[in-house]
Amino acid sequence: MTSVPRSFPPSPIRGVRVRHQRQNCAPHFAQIEVDFEPAAQGFSFEVAEGLTVDYEPRDHLPGFFTAIAEGIEEQLSRPEHGVVTATHVVLRQVRAEEFGSHDLAFRIAGYLAARKALEHTEPPRA
Repeated sequence: MTSVPRSFPPSPIRGVRVRHQRQNCAPHFAQIEVDFEPAAQGFSFEVAEGLTVDYEPRDHLPGFFTAIAEGIEEQLSRPEHGVVTATHVVLRQVRAEEFGSHDLAFRIAGYLAARKALEHTEPPRA
């Protein structure tokens, strides 16, 4: 018997916070908070109105935001989760640091945020 993929998320998941930090010769730092909301279909991502990030150079921020969205979407589309993505993600908070913040760090943070949200919606065990 094959199971029907469930829609993700079944209800809003608010305040998913992730801090990705790695200290080595190629440091990573990204801290985000996102909300996952049900959507009619597909995946959409938005930056909350009025979001401010204390980071220079400011022209790097759009790349960070894109990386977050890509990380989330990549994780949600993995077939082993057995979900149909119908998600609207809102980026609520971001923290970046001069040393260690880059696109890859934010992509991983997005990936981790999606994993954390998926854990909140695990199907009940039989």
